[in-house]
Amino acid sequence: MKMENIPFGVMDWTNIEAIKIKGETGAGYWKTLDFNTIQVHKVEYSPGYLADHWCLKGHILLCLEGELNTELKDGRTFTLTPGMTYQVADDTIAHRSSTITGAKLFIVD
Repeated sequence: MKMENIPFGVMDWTNIEAIKIKGETGAGYWKTLDFNTIQVHKVEYSPGYLADHWCLKGHILLCLEGELNTELKDGRTFTLTPGMTYQVADDTIAHRSSTITGAKLFIVD
């Protein structure tokens, strides 16, 4: 990830409108800042959320609240709780998210 042409800025995330994205079950509410080559997201998954797709996009993800389950296509699973991160490069291993209780995340990709 190369960050270029991003001026210094301060963001009040309460001023960004969330976009609802339905999962196979539940929904995600995504607030996004687009900086050309990277995007920064503040995401809230509802309780019972399950992604409706396998993702190959690389991310750096920080769990802020709740509990996030990440399933890899090879069958491994990981549970993130507040303060935990995962990182994965583009096009390395398919992954998908779910949560029983709901989760709030901060993601850079």
